[in-house]
Amino acid sequence: MELRDYIRILHKNWIIILVLTVLGAAAGAAYSFAQTPKYQATTQLYVSVRSEGAATGDLVQGTTFARQIVASYVDVVNTALVLDPVIAELGLDTTATALSSQITASTPLNTVMIDITATDTDPEQAAAIADATAASLATAVQTTLEVPASADAASPVQVRTVQPAVVPSTPSSPNTMLNIALGTLLGLALGIGIGVLRTVLDTRVRTLHDIEQLTTAPLLGGIAYDPGAQKRPLIVHADPRSPRAESFRSLRTNLQFLNIEGGPRSFVVSSAGPGEGKSTTTANLAIALAETGARVALVDGDLRLPRVADYMGIEGGVGLTDVLIGRVELADALQKWGRGQLFVLTSGPIPPNPSELLGSVAMDHVLASLTEHFDYVIIDAPPLLLVTDAAVLSKKTRGVILAAASGKTRKHDLTGAIRSLETAGGQLLGLVVTMLPTRGPDSYGYAAYTYGATHETDGSKKPGGKRKGKKSSSANRAKVKA
Repeated sequence: MELRDYIRILHKNWIIILVLTVLGAAAGAAYSFAQTPKYQATTQLYVSVRSEGAATGDLVQGTTFARQIVASYVDVVNTALVLDPVIAELGLDTTATALSSQITASTPLNTVMIDITATDTDPEQAAAIADATAASLATAVQTTLEVPASADAASPVQVRTVQPAVVPSTPSSPNTMLNIALGTLLGLALGIGIGVLRTVLDTRVRTLHDIEQLTTAPLLGGIAYDPGAQKRPLIVHADPRSPRAESFRSLRTNLQFLNIEGGPRSFVVSSAGPGEGKSTTTANLAIALAETGARVALVDGDLRLPRVADYMGIEGGVGLTDVLIGRVELADALQKWGRGQLFVLTSGPIPPNPSELLGSVAMDHVLASLTEHFDYVIIDAPPLLLVTDAAVLSKKTRGVILAAASGKTRKHDLTGAIRSLETAGGQLLGLVVTMLPTRGPDSYGYAAYTYGATHETDGSKKPGGKRKGKKSSSANRAKVKA
């Protein structure tokens, strides 16, 4: 994953990350408030070797001996030898084993000091335990561990208290700020982890970058999501100045670059599955091509679930099916749409054998006649994964333009459609990402477009005039030799 992928994850899941971070901080605070405060008190001892009248060398040897033996005294602190007298002196209702968990002893490196720290829920009790433990250790060392050579002699090792315990005023635990910080970090890490996991498990196409990772075919354009697309599918005609209409013109420009090598300008528009905007893309692309003055034939090759006639607002009772079975001449089936040179060939009646009709010799003759008399032939075909119609048509045309809906098309479906097309011997010319969100981390940004002239497409607003409706009927037909 690249840096922009992680930024996109943070942007897309910021609410989850924020909520879990706050919950983590709250959990840390709640844990701290639920804990009983504990206090710590420390007593410091000094260990030395008696050296009355000793020479300098003896003093050095005594200090070295004290440093070596002080570590052993630290281990003795938590034994019953030291703690039993403390329990008896303070009248504690506990055992030496239980009390040892409240006491820690340590010695700073290369010193003869011993630090004894006692922890208790009562600050005064903590100080009393620390002092009593220190006194008990001193007694145990001088009377039991380091016994003098004679009854009249003193112990060779002296243990003195140099810093008695002070009653603590603030608890040592819980550390509320530390717990809140740890809870915040854990919540943040959990939120980011969930965001990454959601992204990894999400198999749907979201952005143009997702398409680039799936195929080397060129990206011909991106079409923004329009919640009102069902009410006004022909956005290039209905609102020619909108950014969404301009995206279809960008698609038109990129499509023109696909034909730099010459050859027939006949293209199939399909998708991996249904409801991905292929028919809307086909119709708007045809209108955008006709805006340039080119002669365009829009063919509804979806003989199973046709949509073009409804989108274009024309009669669809007679169309491609009638031409293929010889019932109607091609010239009579074509319907002129708008003021430009756009002609529509609807699907006609739904046949029982769509794939056979589209793969027939009659379809070859129809496409040959259309490519001869028109600059562009745009065919709306069924989804590739559902039926073979689009793959059959791809072998008779220049190739397929594949539409993929952002947030709907699954990556494995898209790769499956591409693989199906390659297996059939068709050519994938490029992809168009539809339904791109205009807001959020997956949004597709548009530049600001300003025009000084008004588009002269049928139905556009003219200076000083009202929007005129389109006129499309079977009486307005092209005279094309079949």
